[in-house]
Amino acid sequence: MVVSGRADGTLRLWNVKEGGAVGDPWEGHSASVRCLDWSPNAREIASGSEDGTIRRWNPNTGRQIAPPIETGHGWVYAIKYSPRGNKFASCRSDGVIRVWSKNGKLLIEIKGHDKSVRSLCWSKDGAYIFSGSRDMTIRKWQSIDGKELVVLRGHTSAISSICLSPDERHLVSASSDCSVCIWDLKTNQQAGDPLLHDDELLVIAIPPDGRYIASAG
Repeated sequence: MVVSGRADGTLRLWNVKEGGAVGDPWEGHSASVRCLDWSPNAREIASGSEDGTIRRWNPNTGRQIAPPIETGHGWVYAIKYSPRGNKFASCRSDGVIRVWSKNGKLLIEIKGHDKSVRSLCWSKDGAYIFSGSRDMTIRKWQSIDGKELVVLRGHTSAISSICLSPDERHLVSASSDCSVCIWDLKTNQQAGDPLLHDDELLVIAIPPDGRYIASAG
């Protein structure tokens, strides 16, 4: 199953094998859905919207699990569950990252980026959060207290998407500068030359076996 968000504020669940929508649209947001994430156990989905809310959904019913979280973000650009699924991180246009409990309690604010954060990922043990921003940097933070540990610089335009390799030895980033960069997290340097597209990139992903990188713009 795949879930998608729409400009009208609804979500749709899709059966990939059959190529069709499952059930009715999920209604709740009052503005465009900007981001989605499945919980690690696949029992719920979180969505973030231009209406400034985060909403949790039951994928079996298409209904909300709990009242919406009013983030105070303005637009919610990205949302990512922690590996245990007991909290999630979200980001906003002013570069601030917020970590929430599932019941909507704000646990910590992380500040350091100069512009909006567009992508987030967690380390497998939940100890670290990585963020990619329009300020052209990738940053590594301690999730417990928001301490900044590393700043990766090399892109020449906004970073649109980041993800960790399965072995967590590398981080891969995609940017509006039309490049994909692979970062060695032991040296905090680029591993080899950037991989180039003909136009700006929007998203990047690595499969569980880590053999390939998929990028799209």
